[in-house]
Amino acid sequence: MYTLPSKLKLFAIIFMVTGALGIVSGFLSTPKTTAEVKEMMASGHGDDHNLEASSNDGHDAVEGTHGGEVPHGDDAHDDEAHYEHIMHQMQNRPWSAIYIASFFFFMISLGVLAFYAIQYASQAGWSPVLFRVMEAITAYLPWASVIILILLSLSVMDVNHIFHWMDPDLINPESDKYDKLIDGKSGWLNKAWFLIRAAIFLLGWNLYRHYSRKFSILDDTAEDNRYFKKNFRIAAGFLVFFIYTESIMSWDWLMSFDPHWFSTLYGWYVFAGMMVCGITVIALITIVLKAQGYLEFVNDSHIHDLAKFMFAFSIFWTYLWFSQFMLIWYANIPEEVTYFVTRIEDYNLPFFGMLALNFIFPLLLLMNSDYKRVNWFVVLTGIVILAGHYVDLFVMVMPATVGTSWYIGLPEIGAMLFFFGLFVYVVFTALTKQPLIAKHNPFIKESKQYHY
Repeated sequence: MYTLPSKLKLFAIIFMVTGALGIVSGFLSTPKTTAEVKEMMASGHGDDHNLEASSNDGHDAVEGTHGGEVPHGDDAHDDEAHYEHIMHQMQNRPWSAIYIASFFFFMISLGVLAFYAIQYASQAGWSPVLFRVMEAITAYLPWASVIILILLSLSVMDVNHIFHWMDPDLINPESDKYDKLIDGKSGWLNKAWFLIRAAIFLLGWNLYRHYSRKFSILDDTAEDNRYFKKNFRIAAGFLVFFIYTESIMSWDWLMSFDPHWFSTLYGWYVFAGMMVCGITVIALITIVLKAQGYLEFVNDSHIHDLAKFMFAFSIFWTYLWFSQFMLIWYANIPEEVTYFVTRIEDYNLPFFGMLALNFIFPLLLLMNSDYKRVNWFVVLTGIVILAGHYVDLFVMVMPATVGTSWYIGLPEIGAMLFFFGLFVYVVFTALTKQPLIAKHNPFIKESKQYHY
């Protein structure tokens, strides 16, 4: 039975408290009125590009921001609209930082749940010694689901403006903001149906997580394989449900930040990132537990297999990224290519940096089979992969919600620290609840003796 070290618990709490302070600071530092925006711009706070409005909703930068004659008539109206646009961008920043960090750890737990179901459905013989690690990681899913549902509900209630399409004026033909394209999608992109879908997805995923964990624990004391068979059946059913709902979730919770744009590969793209992050975390936690004297049956072959999955899904993610980018860039259709033009121009470093982190580093570090058996090498690669996919998520969300008013500061760092602390606390606490070996699994002997 695993015992939670008091230092780890303390560190997790410190991370959460420090992160919460950073989040609060981020909210307190955002302007509340256009007058505050003007004052901030006049005083030169922050980099110039961080205080310019993006062109996502059609507003152009206004000349004479830092002085000059006072605009009159329509110019004054446009100028005020410009400042209001910048204010919304800056107000979106802490919300976006929270959303990205919360979704990042949410997708790790959901990716592990899908990987866990794949092991049951395929009746894999190598992985049962890792099942309790996977189950502990999925213990974060209920927490993450509540947080995500709260964030989505706050957006629906117009507490923030991160989902542009939720502005009712955009589907009002009598409004100056009327957007025919968004109005045409309102049958799908509407607040009520958006929340209903979210509730269905979260309920389905958590129900599978609950019963798979329940049957796994009951199997420890069972005299036959009835609970293993139940887990096999519900895993197969869950994977069908998951592959549909994960795609729709990625459209709703990420792609709809850019409601004028779409990609038919988007669901697979998000899935690839989700899986590589989940498998990476399984490997990292397994190595940590092994170093502490637990999981005595885990050997280099298990770590090698996890590293192979990390390598494979990194290549798969790169294939999907390139396929999506190349086809859209080559076709050069304005309503499609704008998605990448915005990110290349305004997010040049993170956009291309994530390619190095998510493709070049895993390729170079894990291509050699021997390196996949070296724990510190796997840990190093895992940290790089997780950092890269956080940046990938950052580039998915920030250009549409914050535009050019972005940088890495207290809200982003604080949100990551808070959710990292919560994730570590929940996962390692879950590890203490049950023995670390699913002892009655019919493939446990094969898994313990797994060598090649």
